[in-house]
Amino acid sequence: MMNSRRRFLGGAGAIAAAASTAAVSRVAMAALPEPVIQTTADTVPPPSPATGRPFQPVVTLNGWSLPWRMNNGVKEFHLVAEPVVRELAPGMKAHLWGYNGQSPGPTIEVVEGDRVRIFVTNRLPEHTSIHWHGQRLPNGMDGVTGLTQPGIPAGKTFVYEFEARRPGTFMYHPHADEMTQMAMGMMGFWVTHPRGTNPLIEPVDRDFVFLLSSFDIDPGSYTPKVMTMLDFNLWTFNSRVFPGIASMHVRQNDKVRIRFGNLTMTNHPIHLHGHEFLVTGTDGGPTPKSTRWLEVTTDVAVGQMRQIEFLADEPGDWAFHCHKSHHTMNAMGHDVPTMIGVDHRDVARRITRLVPDYMVMGERGMADMAEMEMPLPENTLPMMTGKGPFGSVEMGGMFTVVKVRPDQRPGDHSDPGWFKHPEGTVAYEFTGSLPQAPSAPAAAGPASMPPRTAPAGDVELRVRKPAGHAGHH
Repeated sequence: MMNSRRRFLGGAGAIAAAASTAAVSRVAMAALPEPVIQTTADTVPPPSPATGRPFQPVVTLNGWSLPWRMNNGVKEFHLVAEPVVRELAPGMKAHLWGYNGQSPGPTIEVVEGDRVRIFVTNRLPEHTSIHWHGQRLPNGMDGVTGLTQPGIPAGKTFVYEFEARRPGTFMYHPHADEMTQMAMGMMGFWVTHPRGTNPLIEPVDRDFVFLLSSFDIDPGSYTPKVMTMLDFNLWTFNSRVFPGIASMHVRQNDKVRIRFGNLTMTNHPIHLHGHEFLVTGTDGGPTPKSTRWLEVTTDVAVGQMRQIEFLADEPGDWAFHCHKSHHTMNAMGHDVPTMIGVDHRDVARRITRLVPDYMVMGERGMADMAEMEMPLPENTLPMMTGKGPFGSVEMGGMFTVVKVRPDQRPGDHSDPGWFKHPEGTVAYEFTGSLPQAPSAPAAAGPASMPPRTAPAGDVELRVRKPAGHAGHH
């Protein structure tokens, strides 16, 4: 649900006292646009623009696009930096910082050549700023606190104003106390649509956007740890984790564009099942057609954007996820030893005499944990979860689904439900007699050169279970 209400310091005197990053007239400052506040994590497909140049709006996963007002030919937006409560998935909420009621903030959509004015009201307990990542603009509008502008003090409103000079896919985020403010979820998406036809930007039927972010939130708690460098435990698409991430719903043979930006502290190989795609854009703009090739996985580094396009010609429910396996899991302990193949029946019997509810975990792999109904701390999600039409999906984190259907109406983003597989097209248990399976030869395999010193006999791998953190990096 979106609410429109005035969220700035009351009275004309407070508005007149608000600082500005540029020489904006007092007439423009006298009446700020109403800040629109989003109170849920729903996906809200925006309507076609009622004012300004026409464009086909994007769909922000578990998000929305910020409305604007036209003021003498200038497109005006109002962002409110403030503490927010974000539902990461049903059963878990996080106390974050964001914009206009949510983290990430709303997507800003404009058209190449638009004159844009953004009012930024700071309701955080410290100063902030906004950097318009990837934009061509006057240096004083770049949003770097101390270098190109003073910080926006708590309780004040600044104004950024510039022309959207080139089409593409961009981000916005603070350039003030970055480690804290970005770790708390302050970021948003920006799309500049082309004005008219562009030889490198083809029209599409569906256009989705989301940001990659990560948090370190201890089980049972609500607030991220802002000093974490790399060891995050929640990996998100638009501050949501599976199974809370919205799926993407398209019509068979639609041309689909997906744009994503990475504001985590590591890279992400993003993988689409069942289709090949082209990387058609980065935050540097659309890619030349001579540089494009078909892929099923593309890596997006820290601070980068990727724009991919594909023809959705294969019906089904197709996974879309980061291919780092620990990024498709929810909060987990990284210090659990590997127990695969370890026979601990005897020790389990001894422990159950003292702890009757003790359960052996990890002896056959981690999938058992997705099936267990284990008690969890308050405000904590299972590490592996999600219920599909054939049982547990055993996923979390950066995982969602592209649902391709022949009967999905144009412009309809409603969930069509699970795919109904044609008869004979689902993997099944084989109950016949199996042929003899070939086995690998017992002799040693080839090597590039003989060893200097050959071992006296065969050596088998010996596993020593970890006993501490010494030497761990």
